Amino acid sequence: MSSRGGALLVVGDVVTDIVARHRTPPVPGTDTAAAIRTVPGGAGANVACWAASWGCRDVRLLGRVGADSATWHEEALTRAGVRSRLIVDSEAPTGTVICLVDGGVGGGAERTFLTDSGASLRLSGADWSSAPDLLDGVGWLHLSGYLFFAEPSREAAEAALAAARARGVPVSVDPASAGFLAELGAERFLAATEGVDVLLPSEGEARLLAGAPGAGAGREVGLGVTDAAAGLSRRYPVVVVKQGAAGALVARGGEVRAKIPALPATARDSTGAGDAFTGAFLAARLDGAGLYEASAEGCRAGARAVELVGGRPG
Repeated sequence: MSSRGGALLVVGDVVTDIVARHRTPPVPGTDTAAAIRTVPGGAGANVACWAASWGCRDVRLLGRVGADSATWHEEALTRAGVRSRLIVDSEAPTGTVICLVDGGVGGGAERTFLTDSGASLRLSGADWSSAPDLLDGVGWLHLSGYLFFAEPSREAAEAALAAARARGVPVSVDPASAGFLAELGAERFLAATEGVDVLLPSEGEARLLAGAPGAGAGREVGLGVTDAAAGLSRRYPVVVVKQGAAGALVARGGEVRAKIPALPATARDSTGAGDAFTGAFLAARLDGAGLYEASAEGCRAGARAVELVGGRPG
């Protein structure tokens, strides 16, 4: 698989994030002080915005939102340099995620999500097929992993993947959520993403997927991240494992070929750091960068992202 020019098309979730940064642990039954902001988010939309901010000149997004905030989300994406095609759902509101961010000393700005997917996972195969021009001029397709966690959106993702493969367009997937992935089942996710060129999991997601029977890891218990990355790269041509403050691993052909160090950062909110990595990685690949250089750009974007509140570029 070689890098190429052309547009980046992201198919994925668009949600409203309510970010609550608390400096002391939440106490049941009473108040806990927090700094709270409402910002546009969603893994797919975040990736698109970071790719645009990292120099990708033509970034497109297909997603589904509710009528309650469709205009707000479309305007935010336009300001970020993303050409969006948002399907407005007449029955479900825009998805909402409450992001609880540990802003205390030693908390590492780690976040916990409470997720109501709303309209985002109601994207359907019909939504994809109703716009046959979506892949025109596209050099890369990226699918948010959240799409695979519900039947309608999984159908849309599989239709997009098949269409891209038929045109020879490379496809990447970020598994997105270890919790939802475990609920779906690693085997089902692996089967649904057959034919994907680049997998961009977190460390936890990589371990979970590599432990599934038939994933190519060779063992299921006590799997280390290096073995997980190597094993998954027997199934996918390229696997890039995002490790946060530990950097990233790049695996191909059953071996880890590179370890990319993270950049120092003062973390305020880790929401969207993985999306930032993915967006910058894809922008760099479309610009002709090699895997190591593109992964280093991903680490640079991830370091910038954790210094911001919310999941998108400042």
